[in-house]
Amino acid sequence: MAIRMIVKEPDEVLHKKAKEVMVVTPNVKKLLNDMRDTMYDADGVGLAAPQVGILKRLIVIDADEEHGLIQMINPEIISREGEQLGPEGCLSIPGLNGDVRRSETVTVRGLNREGVEITITGSGLLARAFQHEIDHLEGVLFTDIAEKVYEYIPGKETGE
Repeated sequence: MAIRMIVKEPDEVLHKKAKEVMVVTPNVKKLLNDMRDTMYDADGVGLAAPQVGILKRLIVIDADEEHGLIQMINPEIISREGEQLGPEGCLSIPGLNGDVRRSETVTVRGLNREGVEITITGSGLLARAFQHEIDHLEGVLFTDIAEKVYEYIPGKETGE
């Protein structure tokens, strides 16, 4: 188990576009494992490689019991439906939350850790997590697109 340091805003790596992974190597699999361990250690539901300082298109998400841990290489959203507005936070921006408008349901295509193409459709929190983590791969933070940003207060669900 390797816990990596989570990069914090305003580190410039968080604002850069990540590069496509061309070959799934043992190092890519190790990075996915480290990201998983780091996400769980920080009590997060998702983590993108730029958040550990690596500009590669890798994400890990564990947002619902149905799907469990998702490790995805080169994820891309291929369809969107509906709309949700809700609170988001980020391991790279501790102490802040924001109200962010996202698609209610997304279908995401990418590679699993074995290099096999997979497609996952998720709604609610899973859809939000996919969109949030894929934004990280584009150098976009939730604070860039939030309708309202506010101090995070444990137990308080909105900025109202």
